[in-house]
Amino acid sequence: MNKVVTFGEIMLRLATPGYARFSQVDSFNATYGGGEANVAVSLANYGLDVDFVSRLPKNDIGRACMMDLRKYGVNVDNIVWGGDRLGIYFLETGAVSRGSKVVYDRAHSAISEIESGMIDWDQVFKGATWFHWTGITPAISQGAADVCLEAIQEANKRGITVSTDLNYRKNLWNYGKSAGEVMPELVAGCDVILGNEEDAAKVLGISPEGLDVTGGHVEADAYLSVSKQIMKQFPRCKKVITTLRGSISANHNSWTGVLYDGKTLYKANNTYQITHIVDRVGGGDSFMGGLIYGLLTYPDNDQNALNFAVAASCLKHTVYGDYNQVTVEEVEKLMNGDASGRVAR
Repeated sequence: MNKVVTFGEIMLRLATPGYARFSQVDSFNATYGGGEANVAVSLANYGLDVDFVSRLPKNDIGRACMMDLRKYGVNVDNIVWGGDRLGIYFLETGAVSRGSKVVYDRAHSAISEIESGMIDWDQVFKGATWFHWTGITPAISQGAADVCLEAIQEANKRGITVSTDLNYRKNLWNYGKSAGEVMPELVAGCDVILGNEEDAAKVLGISPEGLDVTGGHVEADAYLSVSKQIMKQFPRCKKVITTLRGSISANHNSWTGVLYDGKTLYKANNTYQITHIVDRVGGGDSFMGGLIYGLLTYPDNDQNALNFAVAASCLKHTVYGDYNQVTVEEVEKLMNGDASGRVAR
């Protein structure tokens, strides 16, 4: 059976109820979320053996966070304890022409003070076939970047497939190094790379040939040039994938994706019109979770893997919270064309 390991930060999410603004509320809805943790929950929902590795404060909040992950079937036995606090992010959900807002309060979080040698990767990687990380983790601190590199190198030694979501977050890179200085060494150890055109430009200095990525829209075919450039720069890479989101409003997005395997550019069979978004936070993570499951389940069918990822992440937009709490059967139903939303009884 496949075992997937993810590594990164999980935070306490404090969201305004409904579509209320920060200035209107006297209470927040509390849940948990973070890129690699969100991927882990997706994979656990799909029935895979998955470990989430992080560093949490040994206090009631840290333990509650660990218990929340365990509730969804994620193994947390390799989480290490230390530090004083769990990072927090505040979410104000947008509507129509008013976009959502996120405010971070994650300085001096437990994982930001992690150091090389704190995690026993030999123990973590026992029986593992896949390792996933995102560009958010090395943006947190030099220590987090060092441990991320340590994990990638250990995974490479063991022949474990390594994937990344480039996930560029401008406001996080504030410890004295830029994404362009840190990320290439980490990405060089990856077999599967997910990222949109902005990620590729900001993190790797790669842009679609002849196109301005700041224009807000890139056609699927244009991403072929980015994919080829990524594979040329990082020869270990076997697949480059991107999500293609069209933002009509805060409540209405179009959603699809493409995958390049070095020979063929696959386009998802469906472009979904998500017209009543419940929660778009975690949408990219749900895509990555669906992609990893798809690549492991359909090892010789990249088209099916891509279709599963796009359908899974489409459904995530109907689920409140960071986690994509849907089943394989629900994803396959949508993937095979049933978008009726009829009551199941």
